Amino acid sequence: MEEIAATLEHGGPFARYFEHFEYRPEQVEMLRAVAYALSESRHLMVEAGTGVGKSFAYLIPAAYWALQNNTRVVVSTNTINLQDQLIKKDIPDLCAALDLDLRAAVLKGRGNYLCPRRLEIMRRRGPDNADEMRVLAKVLVWLWQGGSGDRHEINLHGPAERQVWHNSLSAEDEACTAETCLKRTGGLCPFYQARQAAQSAHIVIVNHALLLSDVASGNRVLPEYQYLIVDEAHHLESATTNALSFHVNQADLTRALRFVGGPKSGLLGRLLAETRPALRPSDFALLQQKVQRATDLAFRLENLGRDFFLTLAEFVAYQREGHSSGNYVWQERILPATRTLPGWSEVEIAWDAADETMRLLLNVLRELYQATADLYAEGLESLEDIIGDLSTSYRRLDEMETNLRALISEPSPAQVYWIEVQPNDNRTSLHAAPLHIGPLIQKYLWHEKESVILTSATLTTYNGFDYIRNTLSAEEADELALGSPFDYENATLLYLINDIPEPNTRGYQQAVERGLLNLCRATGGRTLALFTSYAQLRRTAQAISAPLAREDILVLEQGTGASPHSLLETFRGTERAVLLGTRSFWEGVDVPGEALSVLAIIKLPFDVPSDPLIAARSELYENAFYEYYLPEAILKFRQGFGRLIRTQTDRGVVVLFDRRVQTKQYGRFFIESLPRCTLRVGPLAQLPRAAAQWLGM
Repeated sequence: MEEIAATLEHGGPFARYFEHFEYRPEQVEMLRAVAYALSESRHLMVEAGTGVGKSFAYLIPAAYWALQNNTRVVVSTNTINLQDQLIKKDIPDLCAALDLDLRAAVLKGRGNYLCPRRLEIMRRRGPDNADEMRVLAKVLVWLWQGGSGDRHEINLHGPAERQVWHNSLSAEDEACTAETCLKRTGGLCPFYQARQAAQSAHIVIVNHALLLSDVASGNRVLPEYQYLIVDEAHHLESATTNALSFHVNQADLTRALRFVGGPKSGLLGRLLAETRPALRPSDFALLQQKVQRATDLAFRLENLGRDFFLTLAEFVAYQREGHSSGNYVWQERILPATRTLPGWSEVEIAWDAADETMRLLLNVLRELYQATADLYAEGLESLEDIIGDLSTSYRRLDEMETNLRALISEPSPAQVYWIEVQPNDNRTSLHAAPLHIGPLIQKYLWHEKESVILTSATLTTYNGFDYIRNTLSAEEADELALGSPFDYENATLLYLINDIPEPNTRGYQQAVERGLLNLCRATGGRTLALFTSYAQLRRTAQAISAPLAREDILVLEQGTGASPHSLLETFRGTERAVLLGTRSFWEGVDVPGEALSVLAIIKLPFDVPSDPLIAARSELYENAFYEYYLPEAILKFRQGFGRLIRTQTDRGVVVLFDRRVQTKQYGRFFIESLPRCTLRVGPLAQLPRAAAQWLGM
């Protein structure tokens, strides 16, 4: 333990390797806690403030533990950015500083990798439709430019292109094993290359979505491991929820059925084309009959599916009578009471008709799969690819049928169900998600693994670790809360406006616009404004963009077509700029230095209580506001606050445009959750001068 801790001490190997090394006692304390948890098979939750250097505090003990015990440690992150930082920067630096022969690898879900065999099949047969043609062209150009086979390197637009990838090009073929892959591709498959690297690695880096979906499905991707470190752990609940959720609309069903095809197209067309020359006429005729049966059922199911979603849309339209459609997704939770409303029985009748046909189709597809597998076993090797596609197609339709049947007619109390309607085209979709992921994490992680370590800059609320402990069923985990080494009192002015109207009252929006405009004029931009509502962001942008443009200050707003990444790059590279962002900008934004000197938090980030999943989860608590909504808001608030001070030398101003922190009983919990800053309470009119003075302008 002492030898490992010495790596981060004054005069240690890190001090010798890094030119600007800073000794941080919080980092050493975290390293010791992680090393103890790994060696003693303990579970641990560590909150470490901005600037602690979490990644080295867990990577160093993880590296030594894996090397000394010839074992594997999995590190899970929520974002690709952190994965890239770990594998491309932190781990190479660690190996160089400590002279370690450490093997590390990144592993993603199968669907993220290109299958060279399936690509070659599509090239040989040619694209079936315009979507396939577009995706094939993109993939070929991407590979010609040196693409690695990781889907995140290529830009796929919309569900149609993503469906082509998953159905026809991705490595998500469960009939393909390591042995068959080696035979088929000669070791060129990006997924099996990544998996082989993970098998021999000491540190395997994954994301939260793969982590839980893999253990819940029987460890089909990740190699065996007993030691786990979860960074960005405040996202574990939402990432797991997303990974285990289900949604479907009519277009999804239609695409799945079109992939099955018929005698002259799609998967079934390929099956007949491959078997015609090899089979006796009588055997081929029997196969043709099955293919025709599947084609007829698929055609009927497409029509019945259209009727089902039309009936569902009519039910929704009746429920929405008198409500403005607006520009936002409309959501309706499906409760037991919903199933007694007028029109729901018609939804069930339409589903029963579709379900009956869907089950018949699945039976025929299973028979076709077995017949194809038998022919392959008899020596017809050209069917190997079709077997994999039949297996994948059957599995997807079977999952769709199982989930839809549960949603419509066999609901589980452990699931939340809802309907969504898109604002632009009124497309209706059905959704399901787990109500509480704590039991899953308890079953597959806390009870199964030797040591699980959760870490983040934001795990605690006004009641310590209680909220995250309850959410993740982490009753057995030790806890450690470490502050930041930054001097926030001298670095940060926290300005609370005491004369602004409360949100959603007369004059509030005008005060926000006026205050933000004058603040940005006084500071020359350099401001990130965080909103909880895109509508309010748009109204504010319309009000301040032209006046600030006259001051040569550029206003960048989320939602205008540019990606969050490109907006952030433009903001970084523009001397006088203001960036207006919603949810995705409350965390992950890292702009050190003077480019970001002012952080404006427009409203406290409470969840929308009408969201079906949030509403359902709030019902698990006796006092939903204090036990659920408030802790969630505090965690998001702390994440937002953390966007400002990123290094020891940063200096800035945080302005809160929400007076509820002063007028409401719960308000003090938000302020107390922050590091000790220089606090000033004053009127809106004095804000520009106070900010400019603090920044030395």
